[in-house]
Amino acid sequence: MKVAISGAGVAGPSLAYWLRRTGHEPTLIERAPQFRTGGYVIDFWGLGYRIAQLMGIEKVILDAGYQVHTIRSVGSDNRVRASLSTDAIRKAAGEKFTSLPRGDLAAAIYDTVKDDVETIFGNNITAINEHSEGVSVSFSGAMTRDFDLVIGADGLHSNVRRLAFGPDTDAEHYLGCCVAACVLEGYRPRDELVYVTHTEPGRSVGRFSLRGDRTMVLFVFRSAEAADPANLEGRKALLRTVYADTGWECPQILAALDDVDDLYFDVVSQIRLPSWSRGRTALVGDAAACVSLLAGEGTGLAMTEAYVLAGELHCAQGDYRRAFANYEKRLRRFIEDKQIAAQKFLPVFATRTQFGVRFRDFVMGTLNFRPLAGLLVSRSLRDDFELPDYAM
Repeated sequence: MKVAISGAGVAGPSLAYWLRRTGHEPTLIERAPQFRTGGYVIDFWGLGYRIAQLMGIEKVILDAGYQVHTIRSVGSDNRVRASLSTDAIRKAAGEKFTSLPRGDLAAAIYDTVKDDVETIFGNNITAINEHSEGVSVSFSGAMTRDFDLVIGADGLHSNVRRLAFGPDTDAEHYLGCCVAACVLEGYRPRDELVYVTHTEPGRSVGRFSLRGDRTMVLFVFRSAEAADPANLEGRKALLRTVYADTGWECPQILAALDDVDDLYFDVVSQIRLPSWSRGRTALVGDAAACVSLLAGEGTGLAMTEAYVLAGELHCAQGDYRRAFANYEKRLRRFIEDKQIAAQKFLPVFATRTQFGVRFRDFVMGTLNFRPLAGLLVSRSLRDDFELPDYAM
């Protein structure tokens, strides 16, 4: 089948890889003029890691990744309030765990298909018209092409979801936080393989040292409105307002924003839909059921959904209705449980009160007690889902 996939991030190229393996002809459509990098540093483990192994890209990911050994919480005076070793996390993940920029993971996946799968950059799907033989897809570049299926892998703010399910679909559930991330060149100080974070009521900022004398900075803050200024200078202005009186290294971090020309910004939301497909159109990854940044596993889940969707299409031998139904049946409960769990982590990223900050730091300290850490961490990292063997 000819399959149009909107989105060349993580879910889209993952799906394209498995579809091509099973004899289909995927086409990736990406709104950006070129392959996008950037984003924040993610932790990568579990089902996503297993699928990366099946795709043969484990070494590439490990080479791009960082083996973080400490998470450190500091006060305004830079004194350490809590420090957590990642040993328990690695043990719970069976040593199959790394941290890397989201863009580097996406690049590793895209490299598996870039020479064999058509990618249309700088374009967007503007209309989806289903007919008896397939789907006519119109693009912003004024062309129209026919496909057998359309897959929305275009993220939290999915254009395909809007076109297929309607613009008024009440799918996005805002969790009360915004997130921003950027890379600073030559920032000092550096703490190698340590994630350093400073939290005040309603906001946190953290930094992590990258190769090439770069530093990734992550901002997470509570906001009553899910408002994105939508342009670089507006986003910088918002961060300067929110963090204006924040201590620690915030003044110099905000000053360093002057030289930043790529600032990732998004709201922390979840997507909840009664169905992940409609007719010949289906959704995958964040477009279908975003679990949010708080889950810490969104990319791995997107890869899992792509694998299962391709596998069910393979098993259904062209019966897309059966494939879409089985794809959702296998995954929906599992993903919904991940969404529920993610909401419980909100106080970790953006604690409301000073007492909450102190309590969070206390809990971090207790997790250095190995028996307790092993119990709690393994429970939070566990994936209650058995990956099907589709023999693809």
